[in-house]
Amino acid sequence: MSALHTVEPEIASGEAAALFTATHQALGVIPNLARVMANSPAVLKGYVGVVTALSAEGTLSADVRESIALLVAQENGSDYCLSVHAFRGTKMAGLSTAEATRARRGKADDPWAAAVLDLAAVMVRDRGTVTDELLAATRRAGLSDGQIVEVVAHVALNVFTNYLATAARVDIDWPLVRHTD
Repeated sequence: MSALHTVEPEIASGEAAALFTATHQALGVIPNLARVMANSPAVLKGYVGVVTALSAEGTLSADVRESIALLVAQENGSDYCLSVHAFRGTKMAGLSTAEATRARRGKADDPWAAAVLDLAAVMVRDRGTVTDELLAATRRAGLSDGQIVEVVAHVALNVFTNYLATAARVDIDWPLVRHTD
C-alpha cells in the first residue's frame, strides 16, 4: 500500500482530471506514480510537460530514453521505475530483453548509445559532476551539446520519479523487475 494518498482518476475533477487525460495521452495509461503526483497538480503538470516535450521535441530516441531510465532506476534501486521502464523499453521502445538488461548496467552495443549511458551513469553516481575528459569523449562519440543537455534532463527526471516512487512506496502496477535481479 502506498505511503502517500493516490488520487483516483474516476473521481478527479478540474485540473487533476485534465492532467490525468494528458498523462494517459503521454503514457497510454495512468500509472500509480502519476496518481501520487496528482496530490500536487503542479508536480503532475510539470512531469507531463517535461515528458511530453522531451519525447516530442527532443532528439533522443525512445530506446535511448528508456535505456537511460533503466540505468537510473537500477542505480537508485527503484523497483517501481525499473519495472515500468523494463516494460516500456521492451514493449514500446523496441529494446530486446537482453538490451534492457544491458542498459541497466550502463551497456549498449551501439557506440553512440554507450556514450549516452556512460554520461548518464556518471551523472547519477557523481551527482552531476562530469570531467572534461568525459565530455570530450561524449562529443567524440557524436553527441551535440544539446543532446548532452537532454541526457542530463532525462537523468534528473528519472531521479525525481525514482525518489518519489521510493518515498511514497508506490504499489508497482507493471510486471515486477527487482534491482537485485
